[in-house]
Amino acid sequence: FLATGDSYQTIAFSFRLGHSTVQGIVIEVCNAIILKLKEECIKTPQKEDWERIANEFWEIWNFPNCIGALDGKHVVIEAPPNTGSLYYNYKKTFSIVLLALVDAQYKFTVVDIGAFGKNSDGGILSHSNFGKALEKNKLHIPNNRALPGTNEKLPYVIIGDEAFPLKNYLLRPYPGPQMYSDVKKKIFNERLSRARKVVEDAFGQLTAKFRIYCRRLKSLPENADKIVMTTCILHNYIKQDSSEIHTSEVADTTSLGNLSSFPRQGGSAQRQAFQYRDQFKDFFNSPAGKLPWE
Repeated sequence: FLATGDSYQTIAFSFRLGHSTVQGIVIEVCNAIILKLKEECIKTPQKEDWERIANEFWEIWNFPNCIGALDGKHVVIEAPPNTGSLYYNYKKTFSIVLLALVDAQYKFTVVDIGAFGKNSDGGILSHSNFGKALEKNKLHIPNNRALPGTNEKLPYVIIGDEAFPLKNYLLRPYPGPQMYSDVKKKIFNERLSRARKVVEDAFGQLTAKFRIYCRRLKSLPENADKIVMTTCILHNYIKQDSSEIHTSEVADTTSLGNLSSFPRQGGSAQRQAFQYRDQFKDFFNSPAGKLPWE
């Protein structure tokens, strides 16, 4: 069901079972996988785990002090009964949102599943348990660490796109008008985009493995949540024995072209958050942080 994307009805015909029997089996197996494997495959990172992830982001994607790339994926579902427009998203479909934090190896470290499709990524983060724990500093994230080759200490950060707010612990790109008038800011955006694309690649790999994402999911939201969580667990389970890493020799700037179309945000961000972003920008333009092709 997960790998082929076949409907319950198709599988029922194939195995000469009832439609509801197949659905019951799928949900039962999903519950079993979540119960037995979730703690092993998507466990909450501890201090040493955050440090290892940050080291890998610097070694592979050349972004220091980064503990994950954050993004949301809309999982299309049939319109749930009696929910109005709660699940109706900007793409004009009904969906639940998979909000995921991904490490440098394309593995999910934190997932939040089931938010209404009408909500923005930034809003989902702020209302999620993960977002609240970040705000209260309850995730065992280490203290500030010096950037490679310097004595300048900066906090561990998560990187995201324009949909997220600028925070002390969350970096987003400079807005389009600023980027085009300042080469240093453009380099920062390119480096952030290059490291952040691991989360988009992880979603792409998830879709390639589990073709259920290629069609509209005919399940109630609570069952869809279990199906999505199961695919995330199995994705990490497969990755445990895989050491394959896809590095990029050239900065990926494909997502930079439409930055100017987003409204300027960050006005309510703390002054400290702007300073941290500027310090990362200065590091990327210094001899210690500059890459050969830049």
